[in-house]
Amino acid sequence: MTDDQLTQEQADEKLIDNAFQELLDRYLESKHRKKVEIITKAFNFARQAHKGVRRRSGEPYILHPIAVARIACCEIGLGSTSICAALLHDVVEDTDYTVEDIENLFGPKIAQIVDGLTKISGGIFGDRASAQAENFKKLLLTMNDDIRVILIKIADRLHNMRTLGSMLPSKQYKIAGETLYIYAPLANRLGLNRIKTELEDLSFKYEHPETYQEIEDKLKATQAERETVFEEFTAPIREQLDKMGLPYRILARVKSPYSIWNKMQNKHITFEEIYDILAVRIIFTPRNEEEELNDCFNIYVAISKIYKPHPDRLRDWVSHPKANGYQALHVTLMSNKGQWIEVQIRSERMNDVAEQGFAAHWKYKEGGGSEDEGELSKWLKTIKEILDDPQPDALDFLDTIKLNLFASEIFVFTPKGEIKTMPQNATALDFAFSIHTFLGSHCIGAKVNHKLVPLSHKLQSGDQVEILTSKSQKVQPSWINFATTAKAKAKIQSILKREKKEFQMQGEDILSDFLKKEGLDYNDQNIQKLCSLHNLKSADELTYKIGQKSIVLGDLERNELKEKPTGTSWKKYISFAFGNIISKQTTPSSTQAPQPLNIDKKKIVKLTPDELQKNYIIADCCKPIPGDDVLGYIDDNNRIIIHKRQCPIASQLKTSFGNRLLAVQWEIGKALNFPVNVYIKGIDGIGVLNQVTQIISQQLNVNIHKLNIESNDGIFEGRIQLFVHDVDDVNTICANLKKLENINKVTRIENFDDQITD
Repeated sequence: MTDDQLTQEQADEKLIDNAFQELLDRYLESKHRKKVEIITKAFNFARQAHKGVRRRSGEPYILHPIAVARIACCEIGLGSTSICAALLHDVVEDTDYTVEDIENLFGPKIAQIVDGLTKISGGIFGDRASAQAENFKKLLLTMNDDIRVILIKIADRLHNMRTLGSMLPSKQYKIAGETLYIYAPLANRLGLNRIKTELEDLSFKYEHPETYQEIEDKLKATQAERETVFEEFTAPIREQLDKMGLPYRILARVKSPYSIWNKMQNKHITFEEIYDILAVRIIFTPRNEEEELNDCFNIYVAISKIYKPHPDRLRDWVSHPKANGYQALHVTLMSNKGQWIEVQIRSERMNDVAEQGFAAHWKYKEGGGSEDEGELSKWLKTIKEILDDPQPDALDFLDTIKLNLFASEIFVFTPKGEIKTMPQNATALDFAFSIHTFLGSHCIGAKVNHKLVPLSHKLQSGDQVEILTSKSQKVQPSWINFATTAKAKAKIQSILKREKKEFQMQGEDILSDFLKKEGLDYNDQNIQKLCSLHNLKSADELTYKIGQKSIVLGDLERNELKEKPTGTSWKKYISFAFGNIISKQTTPSSTQAPQPLNIDKKKIVKLTPDELQKNYIIADCCKPIPGDDVLGYIDDNNRIIIHKRQCPIASQLKTSFGNRLLAVQWEIGKALNFPVNVYIKGIDGIGVLNQVTQIISQQLNVNIHKLNIESNDGIFEGRIQLFVHDVDDVNTICANLKKLENINKVTRIENFDDQITD
């Protein structure tokens, strides 16, 4: 071994020892029982197992398990069992050791968690990257065994996101997309607020690096101004709290870059138009456990005497905690400078739960079994019901789960006054299915606050809901359009699928009897003839229609099946065959095996005008143009489709088909024109339209393709479709239009008919 190698090895050993010592120091500062011996044993075992292995970044592999264990300990608040499992989480997958070896050395509990983590590991950072939806199903199934499996998996994902810089760009998009789609909502559902925010910000940073940096720079530039507002706003509040005699601390909470960007996207506004970047958090220590709730409301009463509260923006999560255990009182107050500022009032315990989620309950509840864990069990039960009735399509499954992952909650009451937690925007139909499948599948309407409403009626917090049923009622296909919860959607699809199967079986029997009676065989040729006759794509559709009685077999079918090939029909057949040959030549992708593309996924694909016109397709769902952050997706026909990175379809693709993604870069220059839609809104007046068209056509020399202007009560809204070269053109157009006196909103929209809400 050379001196250089020796020096490197010694440096690595020192780095590893320091990292582990830091983990132990942080563990010893926690409130957990001090089981240093078993943690050291797990570390030494993992260190030996991963000896000589390095991460893509070049650092020794063992530093990753140490970092995951540190996140589990310090940021989630887990104890020695979880720390050991985190240190060992990659041993079974990456080395020759088995779960049995772990069990013999560390006992059944740690082995069970390591086993759960091994089952859901999808080789995300290797070539074995599989469809994440399947891994996600396993992930949810293991949650039932031990919630710590998912908490450690989230810690693992957080460390991977923190070290994502060493990955290829196409892998970065896949991992960032899947983090935003699955892991951030999951962290949110488990109450890990700080981790959820960091996962979102890191995903945003890798998917839209320039936009992320712009927002960071603007936050830095406005920091001093925010600090002044914070000091002035909180001074009289501190005075009042001092009089109350409660120990407290007041913090400024600044909106995260991802939250800011998300609001800018959804509301079509600029950074400068976001007024809730600053919020104030009051964290107090109650006089005793029984007085915690009263102290919360006393603080609210005291501060609302100083500043006027917004009448519609009091959020009482203290009396009714969110499903993830979150408790706080949110009130929005009008500052002396005429600005609304949100104040969040929490006790120290509530703050721990807000930051560390379910892990914090173990800190406060000896022996467990809190009602918040009951909420978690309820959620897991819903997930398990969906898993027991699996969706055929992995993406459908993910979407179904996501409905329940990221939803805000409302509280509604049964006729007997029992409280039920439902996701925001839940309908009367969702409520019926949440109580019982039978109730949901036979409901005909509902009474909300004693008034009759349809099943599609959206519920509000505080509504009292009574479901009306009829034995003759059956699940309708249209219900799927207004069911919003995962449970209701899954049940409706399952019942419809079962009914369809029954109709198909009945149809098969009717068809079989008909063919037998006519002396014909039940074969593919005859089935195909009937499908062509009724313009149907498959035998399943045919039997379903027959079973449903929308096709009644008779003379028409008899004549088609018994028709002899005469001259005419022969001619018809020839032309049909010839037609197929032509279509084969013109559209090879639909009938021939797709030609493999020679693509080096490690390279960033350059989008030149020539390449774009020949080999690439601009996705119709998000219509990207040069300057947008984009990625490429290789579809089933080996075509490369260009999507915006934030496009909802691209989010699904990143999650389930990450290995088909490509990093792409625009190199179009000003060679091509692309259609783009712009929305404008302002005060109606004579000559406004003329000013708009003059700026676009004459000053900027841009071609207007489509224009729609509507005026109502002195306010006008307009939609303009233009042909531009790139995003810079769009920004120039928007900036120039904003300078017009009567116009107060100009924004780019994806589709000409998009609805814009203020």
